[in-house]
Amino acid sequence: MPLLDQYANGVITAIGFFWNALWAFVLGYAISAAIQVFVPKKRLTNQMGDANLRSVSLAGLFGAVSSSCSFAALSAARSLFQKGAHFIATVAFMFASTNLVIELGVLIFLFLGWEYLAAELVGGILMIAISALLIRLTYPEKLINAAKKHADDAGNQDEEDFDWKKRIKSLKGWQQVGTRFAMEWQMVWREILIGFTIAGFIAVFVPNQVWQTLFMADAASGDQANMPFLVVLENALIAPFVAAATFIGSMGNIPLATVLSAGGVSFAGIMGFIYSDLMVPPLVKVNARYYGWKAALYIAAIMYASIVVTALTLHYAYAVIGIIPEGSRDIAEVSAFGINYTFFLNIAAFALGGLLLWLRYRDQHAASETSDHNDHEHGHHSGHQHHDHGSSSLWSFKNMLILAVLIALAGGLIIKAALTL
Repeated sequence: MPLLDQYANGVITAIGFFWNALWAFVLGYAISAAIQVFVPKKRLTNQMGDANLRSVSLAGLFGAVSSSCSFAALSAARSLFQKGAHFIATVAFMFASTNLVIELGVLIFLFLGWEYLAAELVGGILMIAISALLIRLTYPEKLINAAKKHADDAGNQDEEDFDWKKRIKSLKGWQQVGTRFAMEWQMVWREILIGFTIAGFIAVFVPNQVWQTLFMADAASGDQANMPFLVVLENALIAPFVAAATFIGSMGNIPLATVLSAGGVSFAGIMGFIYSDLMVPPLVKVNARYYGWKAALYIAAIMYASIVVTALTLHYAYAVIGIIPEGSRDIAEVSAFGINYTFFLNIAAFALGGLLLWLRYRDQHAASETSDHNDHEHGHHSGHQHHDHGSSSLWSFKNMLILAVLIALAGGLIIKAALTL
């Protein structure tokens, strides 16, 4: 019976994590969708062909206003690389598009606090600068030229240019925001579902002693500012491998980072864990498909070194300033249900999400009518091109995993209800 109770509590904790983050997801993806629709990106991409400060800064800005889905970020980076973006600017885009996006920042603030949010923003910029320096120092020209030839640009199209003032005043523009909002959710809902479920079960089933042993938390003695350097270094070095082992990704990593923080992991370890979403094996494999394995492993090595140096720098900078957070927000607090501000924000989020989905419906309806009219005029069916995002097999591993997670969540709710009665 205790095991069944723990299982049910793990499900309730996972759902509680998502409930408390729901409004942040909706708001973040709504803002992200609006930025992507109303910001003309073609003018930015034309300025990324060099490795200078301007090019790298624009790549970071472009990444910050782009999709936060890790797979989409890599696809967009490949497209930029094919269109002439410098390799350094391409890596900068990868970092920014997964670490400097709005919705991730809101989630970090909700689960971990303002100190981690500030570190995420400052550290994201620092990682870009460090990666640019490391690539300059080690620049493997033959490897990068081979990656350029290996990259597949099939299906990539030039970004359209437009007058954003006209678009933002038009119904069509806002319909595109609704469509982009829906596309964002289609790209990340699996990652979110898996990540939050894993975090909920880990919070309940994995004792804090496991994290304290893995990250040598006992050596901290409750004072991170005076933690031995070798312990801080060990935390920064091992955190990316822990993140890679979870196979979760940026958005799903945040509740798990909260669990790690509650378990006594150092500030450097937490930041290294959060930054490591691009280190998970599936994403390294995607880069290998785009650029070849040698280039993919080189990118991973640059990212790993940048993450470790950034995590160490942030830890000691926070120690000097005296703002290293000792501990984290209580797991029960960030997974609790109640009639509070979160409840009313979620009600508003449902309304906003419904409006955006209605706009998406209107956009699809208008596109369908236009297509039918053109088919009638030309006397043939042109059809819509459907893009394969790697899920052509219905029973792929990821789909099987999603099915297992849904069954586990449903089972936990049934057990919780039975135990309550």
